[in-house]
Amino acid sequence: MNTFYLKVISSDKVFYEGRCEYLIIPTPEGQKGVLAHHENMVVAVEIGELHLRTDKGEWITAAVSKGFAEIMNNRVSVLVNSAERPEEIDIKRAEEAKERAQERLRQKQSIQEYHLSQASLARAMTRLKTSKEKHWNI
Repeated sequence: MNTFYLKVISSDKVFYEGRCEYLIIPTPEGQKGVLAHHENMVVAVEIGELHLRTDKGEWITAAVSKGFAEIMNNRVSVLVNSAERPEEIDIKRAEEAKERAQERLRQKQSIQEYHLSQASLARAMTRLKTSKEKHWNI
């Protein structure tokens, strides 16, 4: 079994640390899959769903925010602002955040405020999607 060491760190906790068979991370270009002995690189992580399969075959899903991933010498470090399991997501709070972001997008804003509102909406929608898809498999 080919595995690699993975550490997923958010701003407030270590989300996952251990051996991993397969990792799927959201990037600006789409989803990127990582297997053991992947080439060395640093890649941006976008707001979206991260999926990983542990060395025991268990799938773990997380709603992640922006950050980056470093792949080096069969070790992967993913650093993001937040990482939440589906069961940790407060659906009511995510719905309210989505509504607030949609309302802000309807108003006239500066370019910076517009991009912040877009990011808030994307994060809220990802959290809602992740909370509904508790089981994920390939």
